[in-house]
Amino acid sequence: VPTDEARPRLWVSLLLNPFLHTRKSGSIVRWRTRIDVLPFNNFVLGEKSVIEDFTTINNGVGDVIIGDHALVGMGNVIIGPVTIGNNVIIAQNVVMSGLNHVYEDINIPILRQPVVTKPIKIEDDCWIGANAVITAGVTIGKHAVIAGGSVVTKDIPPFSVAGGNPAKILKYFNTVSQTWEKP
Repeated sequence: VPTDEARPRLWVSLLLNPFLHTRKSGSIVRWRTRIDVLPFNNFVLGEKSVIEDFTTINNGVGDVIIGDHALVGMGNVIIGPVTIGNNVIIAQNVVMSGLNHVYEDINIPILRQPVVTKPIKIEDDCWIGANAVITAGVTIGKHAVIAGGSVVTKDIPPFSVAGGNPAKILKYFNTVSQTWEKP
């Protein structure tokens, strides 16, 4: 397997991946999903989790771990390193990439410059709205909601609602009063 390719060859997809990567019981990967998983990084799909059609999963530069009872909607792009917790809903056309291209050396074409990775972590019970973008290095806390169309560039605390470009906190759950409040 070439280490400089992000997409596995057909023989890797058909012969190696079913034995090297974990798909727990009841998990479903729709047949029009592009699973670009290589044998040298992990791909785990949790119990009763679903990946819908037209989604691309790529572990070429880092592990992709999806927890139990997670739903990955249609048309998403997930490029590792990404960890998605249990009971997470990811709506349609969400992009999350733990990969960034280096561009600083003006004497080298960007295509020839290295890439850097920073892991993305989506904790349990989150909901990511349609067309959101989650950038490298971000952690989204437990039971957080990301509004559709948001661009998340910084960590989002647990029990909060965030939205916008760049995303900011719109509401949070006050544990003392047991109510949702605006900041």
